[in-house]
Amino acid sequence: MIDITYKPTTLREATAMALVTVSDAATIAALKEKRVPKGDVLESARVAALFGVKKTHELIPDCHPLPIEHAECTFAVGEQEVIVTMRVRTIYRTGVEVEAMHGASVAALTIYDMLKPIDKGVAITGIKLVEKKGGKSDWKDRFDAPVNAAVLVISDSVASGKKEDKAGAAIVDRLSSLGVELGAQAIVADEPEAIAAQVKDWAALGLDLILTTGGTGLSPRDRTPEAIAPILDREVPGIMEAARSYGQERMPWAMMSRGVAGMIGRTLVITLPGSTRGAQETMDALFPFVLHVIKVQEHAFRHGM
Repeated sequence: MIDITYKPTTLREATAMALVTVSDAATIAALKEKRVPKGDVLESARVAALFGVKKTHELIPDCHPLPIEHAECTFAVGEQEVIVTMRVRTIYRTGVEVEAMHGASVAALTIYDMLKPIDKGVAITGIKLVEKKGGKSDWKDRFDAPVNAAVLVISDSVASGKKEDKAGAAIVDRLSSLGVELGAQAIVADEPEAIAAQVKDWAALGLDLILTTGGTGLSPRDRTPEAIAPILDREVPGIMEAARSYGQERMPWAMMSRGVAGMIGRTLVITLPGSTRGAQETMDALFPFVLHVIKVQEHAFRHGM
């Protein structure tokens, strides 16, 4: 099964449809009047659809078990057809489109099975996904111009050449995958004055985004928050709250991160952990969602706000 542990939990929705056709309008009349020998066709199909949704992961090898928090199967009965509509919702790390399609298909098969004794021409003529919502794709903003970012690695050992930078490289790779342009990159030691000076210089250039990595822990030299917080015009506490919540589910030590985030003018500044894993997980938690802050700034600038 595909690894989804890095994905954030979001509201996921999917709607699927299936079409069952019959050869005679008398079949539809029997269905409506509940004269089908095997019983109430639509109620049986509805119950079967719910079981189908819940058991999807047991039958489709790569589907993950997930909490089904809402499932609804409805029917539209025409002159010679029954349209099955299956809606499924969950709050999880992966989508429910297969669950919705499986539920619709099981409902359609149930209708077929119950009608075939009275109509040899009954057929399932289509099963399709109608709509899906949720996940990163629904929260990805489009920009008039590429987002321009800078990455600052804060580390005594990297700055002195004693250690290779991996966290900064991981951040740069992730930004590239998001279509974010790297406008600047630098390494400084764990010195608050140097950290603040570099971040202020970049903000003065009008960069959209500044990411720092390192100095957010509790060692005596970890003073990035003390360097960044005083130069922020506005703090955005929810950003780091989201990052810590995401990290806490994966690593108990995430509670010790003291990262801060906020605005310097129109520039968004986010301080990430110095470990490669911590930096990657923070990127997973925040992106692409956090880029909406830059979209808001772009809109305000365009309208002279």
